[in-house]
Amino acid sequence: MKTKSVGYYIVAAALTLTSLSACNNGESENNDNTGDNDSTLVIPVEAMDVTRGDISAYYSNTATLEAVEEATIVSKIRGIVQEIKVEEGDQVKKGQVLAQIEDDQYRIESERAKATMDRLYNEYQRNKELFEKELISAEVYENSRYEYESQKSAYELAELNLEYSSIRSPISGVISQRFIKVGNMIGTDQQVFHVSDFDPIQAIIHIPEHERSKIRKGQKAELSADALPGQTFTGSIERISPIIDPQTGTFKVTVYLNDESDLLRPGMFGRIKIVYDTRMNTKMIPKSAVISVDETQSVFVVKDSVAYKKIIRTGYVNGKNIEVIDGLDDGEIVVTTGQGSLTDSTRVNIVKI
Repeated sequence: MKTKSVGYYIVAAALTLTSLSACNNGESENNDNTGDNDSTLVIPVEAMDVTRGDISAYYSNTATLEAVEEATIVSKIRGIVQEIKVEEGDQVKKGQVLAQIEDDQYRIESERAKATMDRLYNEYQRNKELFEKELISAEVYENSRYEYESQKSAYELAELNLEYSSIRSPISGVISQRFIKVGNMIGTDQQVFHVSDFDPIQAIIHIPEHERSKIRKGQKAELSADALPGQTFTGSIERISPIIDPQTGTFKVTVYLNDESDLLRPGMFGRIKIVYDTRMNTKMIPKSAVISVDETQSVFVVKDSVAYKKIIRTGYVNGKNIEVIDGLDDGEIVVTTGQGSLTDSTRVNIVKI
């Protein structure tokens, strides 16, 4: 009985060991399969080719637009406004009459001054003949001449006041403001109109002194105005101030803008870019492709469906593109979206290029 019992337990133990071994082998096979699945994991990414093109470096700042020429017109005489000939928004020419002041009084004064001048002229001419014949003294002759010349000046002043009753524009432009109404009594030097010339229109910007070596007269500029989204206006630097403001450490730059569409207006707020260098036919990639860590920049390059990390050196940035100075070759494909999930030598599937 004892021999049979021992043999029974030996067989049972052997069966148990065989079962455990089989279980372990099954788990090992499952682990191996999991490893194979990980090694074949494919990450979807978006990518683009390295391209070539022109890229510019620019200084950017904000500015409020101004009219190059504008004038606040004032009345040169006192009087009542009889007629207004223009309204705000009207185009006017230099010398055009904008308003009329009642001129009856000035016309009468001019006519009276002329009549007196004519009388004194005749007396002067008669005294001149008498003086030449030595029939009157030099003092009488000189007095008549002085009286005539004095009255002539008075007549010219009266004529000038009469002329000033017609208020004229000193420049060509647009009536931007009207300060008077018909029937108003206005005085000397009172504001009546404001005229602005929108062609050209200018932007004044103040640039830090450390940028001065990059800025030169004639450089191209681009402007985008908040009030006109999606539109870009070009221009160039017209003037550069020769002095640095000690309070702000900046110098003033005046940019003239081209506005053939006649959309820009004084007071508009815009962002202006001054292009100070352009590199032609240089390698470029989208800015979104670049990974920056500390001072190191890198990209993932796709080759045979595998992404490899490459260190690059970049240059100018313009819009959505960035210049690549070193680290990439023409025709290479760089990952633009999805690189956050990648490590070196990760298998990828390009879903958009």
